[in-house]
This record gives sequence, C-alpha cells and structure tokens, in this order.
Amino acid sequence: MFQWPVRVYWEDTDAGGIVFYANYLKFFERSRTEWLRSLGIGQQQLKDSTGCMFVVTETAIRYHRPARLDDELIVTASMIETGRASLIVKHKALLKTEQPGEHPATLLCEGTIRIGWVHGASLQPRRIPASILDSLKT
Repeated sequence: MFQWPVRVYWEDTDAGGIVFYANYLKFFERSRTEWLRSLGIGQQQLKDSTGCMFVVTETAIRYHRPARLDDELIVTASMIETGRASLIVKHKALLKTEQPGEHPATLLCEGTIRIGWVHGASLQPRRIPASILDSLKT
C-alpha cells in the first residue's frame, strides 16, 4: 500500500477549521499521482508518448472523522481492480499518530476512485497498454 504524507493548511479548511469535504478528493489525487510516479508512470510523459491519459470516471467516499488545521495525514493508494480500460484505486486518509506503534492511525475518510484510460483529444476509452498494467502489478 502506497502512503503519501499531507499536512492540512488553511486553504484546505472551511470556516470552522475542518477540512472541506471536497478536499479529500485532492488529497486522494495527489496520493494516486505519486503512487503512479513511484512505479515509473509519469502522467504527462504518458500523454506525450501515447496521446492517452487517465481521467476520473467515478468516485465513492465515506467520511468518518474530520481532519483539522495543521493535522498531519497519511493518504494511501492501493489497486483493488484492473480492467481493460479502467482501474479502481482504494484510498484512505488517516490521522498520523504521534507515537508510531502505540495506537493505529485514526481513519478519517476512505473511498474508491475509478480512473479510465482515454484518448487525450477525443476522450474516447482505450485499452490500457500492457506495459502500464505490468508496472501496476509490481
């Protein structure tokens, strides 16, 4: 499971100092992008070399507890399903604990994101190249 650290800034919060609900999607996007990058899959390079790109086609999110200003989060990404033209990635936003090992990290938000592989100009679905699918299996 890939993990990416995120700190909550003013711009991430609402008037009450709580993370605005839609910003979890931004956190998930960053985690997913860095996960792909860690596997050697740079999204701009893919678009430049193949003419295709990943786009979000579906989301499902459940909120458990709020994150607040200055909280340190760990945002995870893991593959749960691969198809010919799309992937489903599971994400979690966890509150980073001060004492690792003492208590499990608190689950704040979790969700799944389906990303589809499409031609950049037409946005028509395409089959995900085998080289990308092979990279995701490592």
